Amino acid sequence: MRSASSSTNSPSVDKAEIAKFSALANEWWDPSGKFRPLHLFNPVRLTFIRKTAAKHFGCDPGHLRPFEGKTLLDIGCGGGLLSEPMARQGFTVLGIDASKKNISIASAHSDGLGLPLTYRAISAENLNKEGGSFDLILNMEVIEHVADLSSFFKACRNLLAPNGIMILATLNRTIKSLALAKIGAEYILRWLPPGTHDWNRFVRPQELTNYLEPAGLHVNHLQGVVFDPIRWGWRLSSDTGVNYMAVVGRT
Repeated sequence: MRSASSSTNSPSVDKAEIAKFSALANEWWDPSGKFRPLHLFNPVRLTFIRKTAAKHFGCDPGHLRPFEGKTLLDIGCGGGLLSEPMARQGFTVLGIDASKKNISIASAHSDGLGLPLTYRAISAENLNKEGGSFDLILNMEVIEHVADLSSFFKACRNLLAPNGIMILATLNRTIKSLALAKIGAEYILRWLPPGTHDWNRFVRPQELTNYLEPAGLHVNHLQGVVFDPIRWGWRLSSDTGVNYMAVVGRT
């Protein structure tokens, strides 16, 4: 299922950030391309999402499609790297992105797969105006690119079902993240195009809480993620100094 909308103007949408990722849209599904770090990151974040959602909703994580009957909103879905696998696990998925080009790439990739998956070019705030709610909301590697986090999280809270959860992934603003996620990843290892991230927009956990609580949301669990150079992959860790994920619920 696919549909499109041009409703992408809202306080949270940073047009410069959208243009940056739109320019890379054709590379979303190339595991050796500009989004290689996300392809490497996908296994650990998919496992974390699946286990967290299964525990919260009382589903059997060993079942082929444990989330039948549940709805999922993937905000900032990009090319659909998370939307597709979550739809395969039974969620009815809506992937949204402020970049029309991202939505075009995601839609083309999923076309003909028969998944319960819809894509729209729309912001969280404008989707909120339409009403409706979702059991699970994903905000993965999104909030460090959002212009107005207060407005954004208010929309997320309204879009989250009363017993739902939101899982987000972002970057901590520390000296360690400046060295590894900014200078190391963009200028030394060349994992990302220079300028992909603005370190000043990385979000510390306490700052995240300060944005969430006025919006009627709270952090249930904070999970660090680190890159293991020996295994050349990501793993869960108690270290939240660079990358971390948060499980968020309604207050």
